[in-house]
Amino acid sequence: MMNKKNSFLMPLIIASAIAVGFFIGGKLSFNDSPERLFSTNSKKDKLNRLIDYIDYEYVDDVNTDSIVDVTVNSILEKLDPHSVYISEKEMDRVSENMKGDFVGIGVNFYAYKDTITVIKTVKDGPSFLKGILPGDRILMADNDTLYGKDFQSETIVEKLKGKEGTTVNLKVFRKAENKTFNVKVKRGVVPLKSVEAFYMLTKDIGYIKVNRFAESTYKEFKNSLVDLQKRGAKKLVLDLRDNPGGYLGMAEEMADEFLEDGKLILFTKNKKGKINKSFATDEGSFEDKPIYVLINERSASASEIVAGALQDNDIGTIVGRRSFGKGLVQREMALGDGSAVRLTVSRYYTPTGRSIQRTYANGTKDYYQRFTDRFHSGEMVSVDSIKVADSLKFVTPKGKVVYGGGGIIPDVFVPIGSNEEEAVESMDNLGFLSFFVFEHLEEDRDRYANYSQEEYVNDFKVDDILFEKFVEYSVNRNLRMNFYDHEQSIKRFLKASIAEQLFNTNIHAKIKADEDPMLQKVLELDSNVVQQQESSLIKANN
Repeated sequence: MMNKKNSFLMPLIIASAIAVGFFIGGKLSFNDSPERLFSTNSKKDKLNRLIDYIDYEYVDDVNTDSIVDVTVNSILEKLDPHSVYISEKEMDRVSENMKGDFVGIGVNFYAYKDTITVIKTVKDGPSFLKGILPGDRILMADNDTLYGKDFQSETIVEKLKGKEGTTVNLKVFRKAENKTFNVKVKRGVVPLKSVEAFYMLTKDIGYIKVNRFAESTYKEFKNSLVDLQKRGAKKLVLDLRDNPGGYLGMAEEMADEFLEDGKLILFTKNKKGKINKSFATDEGSFEDKPIYVLINERSASASEIVAGALQDNDIGTIVGRRSFGKGLVQREMALGDGSAVRLTVSRYYTPTGRSIQRTYANGTKDYYQRFTDRFHSGEMVSVDSIKVADSLKFVTPKGKVVYGGGGIIPDVFVPIGSNEEEAVESMDNLGFLSFFVFEHLEEDRDRYANYSQEEYVNDFKVDDILFEKFVEYSVNRNLRMNFYDHEQSIKRFLKASIAEQLFNTNIHAKIKADEDPMLQKVLELDSNVVQQQESSLIKANN
């Protein structure tokens, strides 16, 4: 079994991931002018004078930029857990992630044995079109050497990125052919996908996994939905597990796909009491069709907006575990030096009027500790352990009781797995399996050369030799668990991880589906609905 240290470490890792995931926010408009917002007053003068005194009078030289950063962070910590400061250094990365694309050469890579080794290229991206293959080593970019012990991934990325349309001369070693060659690659726009996977779960149920709400999310989602509808999807599973949220507008557009014209999606309220309501339009293409929304304890913000809008309008079925509980909306505001703040400017409410924001009255540390406490309180394994207040009870138009005050409670509860079951999932999510598979492919890529996607899914099996290699690899890296108790599950995850590197994330997700308790619950629920419909039809005919 997993050791005690790992069992307590997992909630801390998850809580940290949630905190990082909240470097995101909604777009709203301010009514106040910049002149009014930033007019001179004694409080601002006091801070300015203190910085000036330190700059000009303090006995030692001091980096006042760092003092300002600390001051800004200290101020924001007194507000709420989701008002955050983004330094100039972090700004490009955060903006890139939320924009949904960047300019580069379009490769995923590992720094493997002090050399940049390509995992895979982005389909139809710059490197793909120039014939760069998985397993290729990029040795040089123009006149810069990209191998050696002292190189950092951030430095390498800087060398490969650049302005759109510019070129970079790469020196590449291809291990499979034992040859070195030069290739000129023109940098282009490379998408950062927020629709992680989409495929047909059954002949009439489509599946879409969305990992965040960025600028490109709705367009990606819509394209995926249209594709699935063409393939026969009359029902949909929308997977929002582990999705920390993002832009408010993207959540509104996604919810609109499922709600009839005029239905309330949400409303926001600012400090002055001004209320802005968002309603569905007649543009939705999946109205009046069965939908299942998957959520878990790491589904937050925009994910909760979508789940709450559907639940409060009695649309579809929410499946999983109670969501994170973030009901605050942030707006990004520049600070004039390349840095910015994401400041909470309003609260949002679901159509029945409930706020799902958890209390942060005792500060940020307590706020995230209460999230971690969920893993020890029993609510992850039993819906009866979820504490709710009768004062926060709301009722949907069809009479369903829902609660505010701390996340979306699903219509159908699915308990979390054991520590070791979750550990296997975490090995996949955190990249541990991926790196093992990468090294395996480095040694034996030819083994998979003749597999088509269909043949791989249907015919390939992870053998005992590969499984034993993974056990040895894990033990050598101090991972302790009962591997043999979870052999079939680990083999399935290994197969899925190999598929991701050989093919794409859709195949990866599809292979994992048979081991996914929430998806299995969806299939069970859908089967029961079909049986009830068939029974009703038989009675009607008689």
